[in-house]
Amino acid sequence: MKIESKRLIIKPLTTNQVSKYLKNDNSLEKELGLNYSLRVITKELKEAIEKSIYPNTLKNKENYLFYTLWSIILKEQNEIVGDLCFYGMPDNDGKIEIAYGTYEKYVGKGIMTEAVKHIILWAKNQDNVKSIVASTNVENIGSFRILEKNEFIKQSESKSFYFWELIIDASK
Repeated sequence: MKIESKRLIIKPLTTNQVSKYLKNDNSLEKELGLNYSLRVITKELKEAIEKSIYPNTLKNKENYLFYTLWSIILKEQNEIVGDLCFYGMPDNDGKIEIAYGTYEKYVGKGIMTEAVKHIILWAKNQDNVKSIVASTNVENIGSFRILEKNEFIKQSESKSFYFWELIIDASK
């Protein structure tokens, strides 16, 4: 399974591929036939993979797409340039939460805006998904611009974060 746009392939990783992603030893790229990218796995992403993403893909094999890491591949470079994920299945109100990150070398090139647009299209076709929520650090202008360009509406804020929502189908 994959999502494809003009410039991107957005590939949900299997449990085994998530393990290879975390190893960061080029084994994932070899398996996917990609050029090796010098991925920097932040402390936060490493912790999320180890404590949530990996174990949840093991436990939720039927619905793993809501728990796994989706790698964003730039076709022209044939390499992974960023990632996104959801924090699980839709809740009782039909909300799913999204998180994302672009590798430093590719920031500011519209890649994540395009990736989020296409993952929204995918989410619209999933049962029980009524809205997508996200939170951004108030200082991360690039991150909230991605959400604004994809028609998310800022719902609230705290001292450190903005909280966003995109209603995709209130009738579900």
